[in-house]
Amino acid sequence: MKLLFAASECAPFFKTGGLGDVLGALPKELAKSGHDVRVVLPLFTEKLSDSVQEEMEDVLTTIVEVGWRQQFCGIKQLKRDGVVYYFIDNLFYFGRERLYDYGDDAERFAFFQQAVIEMLEQIGFIPDVLHVNDWQTAMIPVLLKDKYSWINALKDIKTVLTIHNILFQGVYDQYVLSDLFNIGYAAFHDQGLKYGDNVCWLKGGIYFADLVTTVSPTYANEIQTGEFGYGLDHDLRVNQHKLVGILNGIDYDTYDPETDQMILKTFSKDDLSGKTANKKALQKRVGLPVDDSIALIGVVTRLDEQKGVGLICDAMEELMQHRNVQLVLLGTGKPYFEDAFRHFTAKYPDKCQAVLAFDSELAQWIYAGVDLFLMPSLFEPCGLSQLNSLRYGTLPIVHEVGGLADTVEPYNKWTEEGTGFSFYDFDMWTLLDTIDKALTVYYDKPESFRRMQVRAMEVNNSWEKSAQTYIDQYRYLAL
Repeated sequence: MKLLFAASECAPFFKTGGLGDVLGALPKELAKSGHDVRVVLPLFTEKLSDSVQEEMEDVLTTIVEVGWRQQFCGIKQLKRDGVVYYFIDNLFYFGRERLYDYGDDAERFAFFQQAVIEMLEQIGFIPDVLHVNDWQTAMIPVLLKDKYSWINALKDIKTVLTIHNILFQGVYDQYVLSDLFNIGYAAFHDQGLKYGDNVCWLKGGIYFADLVTTVSPTYANEIQTGEFGYGLDHDLRVNQHKLVGILNGIDYDTYDPETDQMILKTFSKDDLSGKTANKKALQKRVGLPVDDSIALIGVVTRLDEQKGVGLICDAMEELMQHRNVQLVLLGTGKPYFEDAFRHFTAKYPDKCQAVLAFDSELAQWIYAGVDLFLMPSLFEPCGLSQLNSLRYGTLPIVHEVGGLADTVEPYNKWTEEGTGFSFYDFDMWTLLDTIDKALTVYYDKPESFRRMQVRAMEVNNSWEKSAQTYIDQYRYLAL
């Protein structure tokens, strides 16, 4: 099949979260199966190294109409790992310090989406499936069936929309229809773009795409409820027949404890001695007392309410004063959370060290070196950190939502099965009780803990399995 992914971010070029990781891994995995896989992205020049930009080849230049504006559009490409990457070049829209959060984001991504569609005939690549991601590209299925429906070459393209986080929806004033897309109100209705008096790009994509996927089966169910649907639950229930939850994977070439060059010492499920060496190295690096007998808890996260950081803060005094643990946290985010962890680090320097930075190497050290990984997200579409920790024999402690519920098998004290520890009620005492269960196994049943680590490392969370599920869905659409 000919497959084209359209997205606003993709590792290793630029990313802010899970979307970038998925786009960095899934197309490569699909290409291994012999499919013609291509990815189209904005050219965020400030985020790309000079060496990457020098790799690119100029394909063509054209003009894209954004309402009354006539905007320059360059198309560049490079090839890596069997995938062709196209970059939409316009310095006015994309030559900026950040990827998002500008007052003209609607105009920026209206330009991008129209450029994606208009480039297809010009580059001579008409995909069987055009796979769009999140609100930044969710208008593409709408535009293909509205503005560009007269173009015969494009009429057989099947579209897939993946919702990576339904919290972000692309809600704008009605003026964007004429002012940015040059379309009328044909798609502005309850089973289309209409969202109160506004336009919702993600809602339009849900109705107009041929298939809607999200990044875990549990999250696919959750977003059909009022609690997790953020105003689109009714629309997702209406489109339940074409909604599928497919678990994300992780790149097993990057996250491999047997070959990882970032960590101090490699190890395997057959010999975990290297994990102990990594634990001691991590303790020394962050300034905690070096002691391989004490339970070391790790957190790698964005400091935000969604990630359950408020819950961790609520539990910290009790955890630090009355539990024999150490905690290392890596992340940045809301200033009040950063201040809270500066306070805990100053108050309990021998038990807590918070590194308020972005450091991919230190993140690897944490996945490889800690005993337990704390991830009590309020909601979590899929989550990748718990998959990384499982890969390195680090047992997750998670809230039973979304992909966390789908990927972490909770410990059963009777059978001693499981790959981690989980809780349902989102409150401080339930979290502490779950941590206590994990510490009980760690201190009182070390052999059981070791067997759990081996089981965690044996779980297959690679992209290979998930990619096959996507291929099956694409083939069904293309019939």
